[in-house]
This record gives sequence, C-alpha cells and structure tokens, in this order.
Amino acid sequence: MRHYQAVIIGGGSAGLSAAVTLKENGIEDIVVLEKDCEPGGILEQCIHNGFGLQTFKEQLSGPAYAERYVRMAKDLGVEIKLNTMVTKLNSDRTVEYTSSLEGIQTISADAVILAVGCYERGRGAININGQRCAGVYTAGQAQRYLNIEGYMVGKKVFILGSGDIGLIMARRMTLEGAKVYGVAEIMPYSNGLPRNIRQCLEDFDIPLYLSHTVTKTFGKDRLERIELMQVDEHMNPIAGTEQYFDVDTLLLSVGLIPENHLAEDAGILMDPKIKGPKVDDSYMTSIPGIFACGNGLHVHDLVDFVSLQAKRAAEGAVRYLKNRADRGETLNVGPGTNVLYTVPAGVHPHDAMENVEFFFRVSKPMNASVIEVRSGDKVLRTLRKKKLIPSEMERVMLKKEEIASLEDDVTISVSEVEG
Repeated sequence: MRHYQAVIIGGGSAGLSAAVTLKENGIEDIVVLEKDCEPGGILEQCIHNGFGLQTFKEQLSGPAYAERYVRMAKDLGVEIKLNTMVTKLNSDRTVEYTSSLEGIQTISADAVILAVGCYERGRGAININGQRCAGVYTAGQAQRYLNIEGYMVGKKVFILGSGDIGLIMARRMTLEGAKVYGVAEIMPYSNGLPRNIRQCLEDFDIPLYLSHTVTKTFGKDRLERIELMQVDEHMNPIAGTEQYFDVDTLLLSVGLIPENHLAEDAGILMDPKIKGPKVDDSYMTSIPGIFACGNGLHVHDLVDFVSLQAKRAAEGAVRYLKNRADRGETLNVGPGTNVLYTVPAGVHPHDAMENVEFFFRVSKPMNASVIEVRSGDKVLRTLRKKKLIPSEMERVMLKKEEIASLEDDVTISVSEVEG
C-alpha cells in the first residue's frame, strides 16, 4: 500500500490552496485526488469576474483564479491524480479510490485534508407540484451546460431562489438572449450578495419577488408554465396570490449542501448547523489527522475565504505532522443570539499557538448591531457593524493571549442597537 505524508481529497480552490501550503511548509510527499478531468473545481464554469480581490488584489474570472493555483501547484511539483473518485475514507486515514488508469486502489496517509466541496439542493428537496417535464435545472447545472458545454438551456426563464449562482445565471441567460421573467425568493430578504443583486438583477430590470415561491409546474414533455405564490411568515402559500408565467425553463438556486458522505462514513463528528465536520482551531476534525476545509466544511460566500481557510487547515496539518502531541482541553466556540454558526467550533487554551479568526453568519438581516464575543461572564470582544446580512460571512479575531486565558466556552452573539 502506497503511503503519503498527506492526501488531499478534492482539487478545487480549497484542495489546491491546501496543497500549495503543504509544499511551501516542507511537506513534500503529498497527493491530490480529483474526480474531474481537470483541477479547479466549480471555478472552471464560473466565467464571470469578481474572484481574487482579497487573495490576489485584482478581479479575476473563476478559471483565471483556478489557473493561478494550478500553476503554483505545478511549479511546486504537487502530484494531482485526475479522473479519480474517492469511494471511502476510513478512520485510520486509509483512502480508497478508483480511476480508469489504476482501477481500485487503497492508499494511507499521516494526514488527510477533506476539500470535497458542496452540491446543489435539487427539485426533490423542495415542494413543487406538477409534471416531471424537461426544462427544470439547478442553476449550477445550467451554468455548466452554457459555459462549459455550450448549450443554451432555454429562452423563457424563471429562477427560484436568490442564491448567488441563481442571480449570476439571471444575468448570464439575459446576455445570451433569453428572457428572464423574474427571481423568486421564499425568504423576505435575498440570499445573494448585495453586489450580485445590483449587477445581475437591478442592472437588467429583472424583478425580485421576495416572500414568494414556485408552487406548481405545467407541461407534458417540456415546461410550459409555472405558478408563483406569495408565502406567509411560516412560508406557507397564501391562497389568492397566484401568478402564472409562460416559461420553458425553471432554474433552481435553493441552497448548497456540503458534500460529506466520506466524513460521515469515517465516523467524523458533524456539526448540524453547518452540515459539515466540527473542527477545532487547526481545522482538525474529531478524528486525529483528518482535517476539513472549503465548501465541504461550510458554504462560503467568497472563494477567497475558501482558499484562506484551506491554507489554515493545511498549516494545522503541518503542525500535526511535525508534532503530534496532545493539545489538551478543548473549549467549545458556538453561536449565541442571532448567529447561525461559528467556524472553527473549538480552541485549545493550553496550546494557543497563534491568533484565531472565527467565521460566522447572522440568522437575519440586521442594521446597527454589536457583535459580542463572550467566555462565561467575561466579554472578550465587542465590534460595531452598520449592517449585517445572512448572505455575507463575518469574521472576528481572538489573540492567542486571550485564548490562552480562557476558562469557559466561547459564544459569539449579535444584538441590534439604536443608531
């Protein structure tokens, strides 16, 4: 059985960032396992710009951003196995995979980094009545068909869900000559970034229907019409609010879910709030030597954050490979009032080696607010924000000296204030 210092599962932005970081820190014997025919992941089909402002200080398209990391990995001699599907991860850090060139193989590693990405929630996960006719796609599927395969998926389009992929596809379909009749969002606020609302909807006069959802589809072979209804505060359709649109295509942008069957099968402790592994401040999971990062850990709003957290996971793996000593007690870091989740979810006060940045999302749009980081009765940090929205990830830093002094679990909360 071939043994590596580190195996990285996934060759998208997270996996490539992790691989580059490992190499830059002297970990030479590594391999990246990627199921697709080329590295880069979902970035390869995201031909719009807006990537890389924080990482490279310039605006890049998705493929250009991926190419930067592909080139860095190649220059550092990173081994990448393409068309390679990982079928199982075991708790002893053995990895089983299959490929057309090698058949079924098992390898082992001192450290494994999960950079597996996420998948779209499809029609089966939402309640839409009607015939199972052609013309209903997830927004990501439509993006790949159009940007990679060169197929126009429809001419008369409606989009359900205001996630960023859906918003971007509203603009993309319009630019390709389709008529986009609107975007519906079941929540009373958009789940996309404000810049995408402006650039993809407002700039093209595409209506956004908040507190609305598609309740029925019509069509025998191909979609012909959809029914749109307003919903109440419990997200139940309101009788008498029916609207009908004659369209041939419905795109679904109704959420992303971390792809974590490998982690679950390995027995890794999962965090139900993020639907990904629970990780500590080194991004190590509940199984020593297995780390998680990227959209397989939790869904990000910016690829720059994906690369940043992957870098930190790789740095955690480097420390583990060089010194596997027990880090001592773990204190939990969790969400308080108006916070959905926090990542990472644990710190080691007796082994605080550096500052730790925590990522979190609020549970609802909020205006003038105060972010409070508390440990027991002690307030560690307060930050004021003019506006907070669930679609944008927030960050707060604790210094290593503060972590070393912790005696109780940490909670991050947000409250609205006057002014």
